[in-house]
Amino acid sequence: MLLRWIRQQLGFDPPHQSDTRTVYIANRFPQHGHYVPQRFADNRIISSKYTVWNFVPKNLFEQFRRIANFYFLIIFLVQLMIDTPTSPVTSGLPLFFVITVTAIKQGYEDWLRHKADNEVNGAPVFVVRSGSLVQTRSKNIRVGDIVRVAKDETFPVDLVLLSSDRAEGTCHITTTSLDGETNLKTHYSVPETLVSQSVSRLEALHAVVECQQPDADLYRFVGRITVTQQEEEIVRPIGPENLLLRGARLKNTKEIFGVAVYTGMESKMALNYKCKSQKRSAVEKSMNTFLLIYLGILLFEAILSTILKYAWQAEKKWDEPFYNQKTEQERNSSQILKFISDFLAFLVLYNFIIPISLYVTVEMQKFLGSFFIGWDLDLYHEESDQMAQVNTSDLNEELGQVEYVFTDKTGTLTENEMLFRECSINGIKYQEINGKLVHEGMTDDSPDGSVPPLSREELLFLKAVSLCHTVQISYEQPGDGPGNPFPNANGFSSQMEYYASSPDEKALVEATKRMGVTFIGSHGEVMEIKTFGKSEKYKLLHVLEFDATRRRMSVILQTPSGGKVLFTKGAESAVLPFTKSGEIDKTRVHVDEFALKGLRTLVVACRHFNVEEYEEVDRQLHEARAALQQREERLAEVFSFIEKDLELLGATGVEDKLQEKVQETIESLRLAGIKVWVLTGDKHETAVSVSLSCGHFHRTMNILELVQQKSDNECAEQLRQLARRIREDHVIQHGLVVDGASLSLALRGHEKLFMEVCKNCSAVLCCRMAPLQKAKVVRLLKTSPEKPITLAIGDGANDVSMIQEAHVGIGIMGKEGRQAVRNSDYAIARFRFLSKLLLVHGHFYYIRVATLVQYFFYKNVCFITPQFLYQFFCLFSQQTLYDSVYLTLYNICFTSLPILVYSLFEQQVHPHMLQSKPVLYRDISKNSLLSFKTFLYWTLLGFCHAFVFFFGSYILMGEDTSLMGNGQSLRANRQLMFGNWTFGTLVFTVMVITVTLKLALETHFWTWMNHFVTWGSIAFYFIFSLFYGGIIWPFLHTQDMYFVFVQLLSSGSAWFAIIIILIACLFPDIIKKVIYRHLQPTSTQKSQFETNYQGIGCVDSMCCYSEGENGCARLGRMVAQVMGRYNPAYANRSWSDSDPFYSNDRSILTLAPMEAAHC
Repeated sequence: MLLRWIRQQLGFDPPHQSDTRTVYIANRFPQHGHYVPQRFADNRIISSKYTVWNFVPKNLFEQFRRIANFYFLIIFLVQLMIDTPTSPVTSGLPLFFVITVTAIKQGYEDWLRHKADNEVNGAPVFVVRSGSLVQTRSKNIRVGDIVRVAKDETFPVDLVLLSSDRAEGTCHITTTSLDGETNLKTHYSVPETLVSQSVSRLEALHAVVECQQPDADLYRFVGRITVTQQEEEIVRPIGPENLLLRGARLKNTKEIFGVAVYTGMESKMALNYKCKSQKRSAVEKSMNTFLLIYLGILLFEAILSTILKYAWQAEKKWDEPFYNQKTEQERNSSQILKFISDFLAFLVLYNFIIPISLYVTVEMQKFLGSFFIGWDLDLYHEESDQMAQVNTSDLNEELGQVEYVFTDKTGTLTENEMLFRECSINGIKYQEINGKLVHEGMTDDSPDGSVPPLSREELLFLKAVSLCHTVQISYEQPGDGPGNPFPNANGFSSQMEYYASSPDEKALVEATKRMGVTFIGSHGEVMEIKTFGKSEKYKLLHVLEFDATRRRMSVILQTPSGGKVLFTKGAESAVLPFTKSGEIDKTRVHVDEFALKGLRTLVVACRHFNVEEYEEVDRQLHEARAALQQREERLAEVFSFIEKDLELLGATGVEDKLQEKVQETIESLRLAGIKVWVLTGDKHETAVSVSLSCGHFHRTMNILELVQQKSDNECAEQLRQLARRIREDHVIQHGLVVDGASLSLALRGHEKLFMEVCKNCSAVLCCRMAPLQKAKVVRLLKTSPEKPITLAIGDGANDVSMIQEAHVGIGIMGKEGRQAVRNSDYAIARFRFLSKLLLVHGHFYYIRVATLVQYFFYKNVCFITPQFLYQFFCLFSQQTLYDSVYLTLYNICFTSLPILVYSLFEQQVHPHMLQSKPVLYRDISKNSLLSFKTFLYWTLLGFCHAFVFFFGSYILMGEDTSLMGNGQSLRANRQLMFGNWTFGTLVFTVMVITVTLKLALETHFWTWMNHFVTWGSIAFYFIFSLFYGGIIWPFLHTQDMYFVFVQLLSSGSAWFAIIIILIACLFPDIIKKVIYRHLQPTSTQKSQFETNYQGIGCVDSMCCYSEGENGCARLGRMVAQVMGRYNPAYANRSWSDSDPFYSNDRSILTLAPMEAAHC
């Protein structure tokens, strides 16, 4: 038992093992002795990762899973175990710094999660215990407790509704925090418990709930409630309509009582806390590859040094010189152990070639840089008051590498605001004019504004539309209470507002209201409509809910005359095949015409039941809904049995307007080299029409179709024909249309052929797509041999799988809920914002991180190569060139801040230039700035600079140079002046200045922060060295650097050497840049010239001169004169009121304090 309890506490042995759980209401367990209560989770929500007890071991374990951290830990342990040339502090302190910074960041984030958890878990709630209403904390609720929730409160657990203050036992809730839907949803209690509206009645209630074990699906719940009344057991099925989910809010209902069935981390809301799969960017993959290469260089240098040491010591005089005699133990020690020990010592000496602070700097850059997206006012949507949101900062640079965009249509390219336009009734087309139903082609010519009488077919169609839905009504001043079931029942009060989960439903119900058939509301099982002022009440017998498989929903009603009727509406492919009467062919033609106009279509039908038919339908529905096993499958069979032999009434056409600037955004993406695929569930004609109107398809495009394929062979043959047509047609651009059924066949056995066709098409449209098919298409492109970077963007729950599958997932804050936003990496309010997100933010993030990674490797090669070269001059004795403090602080203090600030603020081109010239995006595509060629250039540059540092210092200072600043000869003091530490300090000084100035040369966008950290880092190095070497520190065991730096700086020769070496390192780099910029400029560099000449000069430098001329402009003019490219027209170019200036740029990225008139 103890072992099982321990396993349960550790989460390895969950307390419940059966498929169902039994909940005794008010925890009245059976009295017989052999009953063992099931164990359930408590009601605490835990979103935190750590506790006080496990934070240190768990965090350390996670951090040391990183290969770089683990590597430095091994080096640190080696330094502790064997006699190494450098102090263990040199590896231990940087490692401690990195681990500590990361731990503090993660600990702070987890503390915030703990704080939020405590607020939720400590919230006051009311439960029924021992015959009275008791206040307690949310975390103390147990499964089986009866909980009371008042109006506008949030449900603290998942509850099965027992009763409400309404006579019919219903309540209204909103689930905005769960799925983003703002409509009011009605939930029901079973007839046997709805009368238990007081604590005393609830205390007398004997009932048991049997239901499935916790499930993350918000819309699925299978169970039954057994109520014992007068020793008789009554069994009722319960489903999602009886379950009140934690996180939802009670509306328009004074109070409810419910029994807790799922608590704490087993509630559906908690189970939907999704741990996203870890996405890794292309830059991170390149970084890991480079780390392995540098690890190889490190091993090579260590092995070579060890071999050369033993080759050198083969001579007796070098093996045991007179000043370093070996002990007897050293002479008799194992040669193999000595070799291993020396190898490890060299490994420790050169280990700084692996940059330990690279990871922490990249993490800080990503974390801090991600705020720019949220702060960018150009990505702020004023109407909805929504700003862009970053859910993960790990993929910032991936925004600059996108090659394919997969987008949903409805709510992403369109507004998802529906407006009724046309309908077809009994084979005749109608349109709405001034709230009247008018035959197409006719005008509303009734002078008195009277409404013409409707025919029987027209009236039946409007009634079907106004009754077949799940719309709820809200009033500004609702008359609560059973005495007034239909407040404002005239139906025309301006206070009445419809709420619907689907914008289509809302648009249709509002349209029928304008035409004279008004839905007044639902009260229990009664639905009321007013037909031109005359009230009609229908009894709601059953609702056949919409699902993605059937693609239709139905209601079964009892008419005022007592007849039973089924009203159905859905996609034409889901309804027309099941109709047997009505104007089927004409309606199909009208539906296609609606679709060609870009309208969303729904088909409406009905079926009348006689008494025997309805009794059979009612029996089958009751049996299927009461089933605990395979309830969904049994319900699907019954729904298919009911929804057949339909009488076609007509079809509707609803317009979904395009979002603003969709066409311009798609065109920008295309110019940037990004291919756009539209994946939608809409029908073929509608999707093609919208694609043409939004610019996804051009009118001049050759549109190819792969639709309505019935078999594998037919599909394969069609694909071959399309491939042949693409090869033979010399049209510049092709577009491809695929439907869901044909796509399934294409993906089953002809993936290569299908991909060949798709890749030769400029635009692809996939219609009639299921959510999983969307994800399959993304995966197909993602895993193709070229491995392109993919981005998926959508606004609905049906886009979640696609968003999670793509390299970068973007959610649109639309009207279809928040699931897409919750599961995305980034969230924006409108599709048009995608242009700036990719072309500007993506461009900036990528060049910043790419330069950061390359620069880190470069400066560490500069750092450790002189140490390697020095071994040739000290007989590979493992003598260190630099002081231990310098070794420790090089990456932490002296060179860390300039690259961090660069990686946050760098802009090579003005943001407006990037948006106006999308082709610049191609310059950075396919990870071009981190290609092997670029990596090789930075690495060789590091080696070259390191050779110049070392041999320059050696040649200039190591031979006959013996001049102090005053010119006196100090040949006798050479050993003091130019010893080991002096030489190493000179090399180190030149190195710190050179790598800092090298970054300054790479910087295009200077802010005051760049100036501060660049010149401040150099100044800090000098000030620190003066203090470190100028004072005798009592806590230091040895102080080799005492007065070394002061004496070095007092030498004019040293200053001369520093200047000469700096010029030797950086001047060739400047010449190379000038030549390449003028002879082989990239598109980005050309745009920099353009930007300067258009007056946006401050992008290049924030050192502004009078009249707005920047610092680089004068130098540029001089270079242009030298190279014969000087144009006097640009000589005095400066800011003025007449210059083009982008005054509407509200981006936080423009950190320069620029104004329209002057800089």
